[in-house]
Amino acid sequence: MEQTTLFERRAPQPLAARLRPRTLEEYVGQTHLLGPGKVLRRLIESDQVSSMIFWGPPGVGKTTLARIIANQTKAAFIDFSAVTSGIKEIRAVMQQAEDNRRFGEKTILFVDEIHRFNKAQQDAFLPFVEKGSIILIGATTENPSFEINGALLSRCKVFVLQALKPEEIAELLRRALRDKRGFGDQIVHIGDDLLEAIANFANGDARTALSTLEMVVLNGEVGSDGSTTVTAETVEQCTSKKSLLYDKKGEEHYNLISALHKSMRNSDPDAAVYWLARMLEAGEDPLYVARRVIRFASEDIGLADPRALDQAVAAYQACHFLGMPECTVHLTQAVVYMSLAPKSNALYKAYEHAKTDALQQLAEPVPLVIRNAPTRLMKELDYGKGYQYAHDAADKLTTLQCLPDSLAGRSYYEPTEEGLEAKYKARLETIKAWKEEHRQRHEDSDR
Repeated sequence: MEQTTLFERRAPQPLAARLRPRTLEEYVGQTHLLGPGKVLRRLIESDQVSSMIFWGPPGVGKTTLARIIANQTKAAFIDFSAVTSGIKEIRAVMQQAEDNRRFGEKTILFVDEIHRFNKAQQDAFLPFVEKGSIILIGATTENPSFEINGALLSRCKVFVLQALKPEEIAELLRRALRDKRGFGDQIVHIGDDLLEAIANFANGDARTALSTLEMVVLNGEVGSDGSTTVTAETVEQCTSKKSLLYDKKGEEHYNLISALHKSMRNSDPDAAVYWLARMLEAGEDPLYVARRVIRFASEDIGLADPRALDQAVAAYQACHFLGMPECTVHLTQAVVYMSLAPKSNALYKAYEHAKTDALQQLAEPVPLVIRNAPTRLMKELDYGKGYQYAHDAADKLTTLQCLPDSLAGRSYYEPTEEGLEAKYKARLETIKAWKEEHRQRHEDSDR
C-alpha cells in the first residue's frame, strides 16, 4: 500500500474535493437520469450497472457519479486515469479483473477522460468488456461518437450529463456553508445575491463554483467575533467580474436582453454591442444570447435580408464550438449585422395573424383537392381530384385554392418595401395578379 508523508496528511483538500457527494441523496443535478424512477438511478440502486459512458462538460459530476456507484456496488471498483496510463497499465488492470472473475466477483473499471486513450489502448478493453470480465464506465467531455471506437461504444450505454443549473449550484454552495466538511464550523456571512452571482459565474461547473466560494471566504473580512463577511467587492475581485452581480432569472436579465433586442431593432450597433458585453461579462450563457439573435433575424428582419438568419445560426454554432471567451467576437459580428440590416416584421405579423385564424378554426378540414390519395378508397372519395401540378404549368403557377373555403382570399403575409423584401413584394403582387386574371378567365368560360 502506498504510504503518505506527514506533509501530505496535513495538506488540506480543496473544498470541491472535501464536499464530493457520497450518495445519490447528496448528488446535485442530472435529475433527468437520477430522479425518482429514472433508469440510471434504478440501475445503481439495484446494483445492475452495465458498461456505460458519461458524457458532459467539466464539473457536472461524472467522476463523482462513478464513485457513488463504487460505494453502492458489490463489485470490485478500479479507478483508472487515461492521462497517466498506457497499454502496460491497462493489461495489469485487465489481469486483476480476470482474476476477480474467476472468483465470481464483478469488476467495475472507471476510466476518467477516456477520450485521451488512442485506438490501440481502447481496443485493449474490448475483449474484456465482451466476455464480462469488466464493466467499463468511461467519463469524457468529448463527443463519444468521434472519440470512442465504434466497437467499444456499441457495447456501452451513453448517458449525457448536463451543465448544472444556477439554482442547483446555489444549493450546492449553501450546503458547503452548512456542512462541516465545508465551512459548517465557521460563521460566514454572505448574501443570497452573492451566492447566486457565484453560481452564475460558474456557468454550470460545480467545481468552479466551490473553488470560487472557497476563495471569497478565505479573502473575506474577519470580524472581532471570528466570523467572516463576504462583500460584493470581494466577489468582484476574486472573479475579476465587475458586472458579475447579475441575476439570470431576475428582472435585470430581462431588462438587458430587451435592451439588446431593441438596440438592434433601432439600428444602433454601438448600443447593441454594449448591452451584449454587459450580458456576457456578467456570466450570461452565450448560447442564450445566440438563440435570441436567431429569433430576431426572422422576427425583425426576415426577407428584408434573408442572410441575417444565416449569420445568426452561424454565430450560434460558433458559440457552441468555442464557448467563452472566444465566441464574443462572433456574437458581436451577429448583433452588428442585425443592427445594420433592413428591418421588416412582416413574417412575425403573418404568423400571428394566421395563428389567430388557426386557433379559431382548428376543425377546418383540408380541401379535398390538396389531399393525397394513396389508396383506391381515397380516390373514390375524391381525394386529390382536380389537383393542379404547378411544375407542369408554363408559368409554374396555377389557380389552385389551398386555403379552406371559409378562409379563401385571406392574406397573412404583407411584405414591406425594406431591403430585399421589396423584390419579394413585387413577386407576390405578380403572382396574385396572375391568379386573379386566370380565375376570372375560368369563371367567364364557365358562364
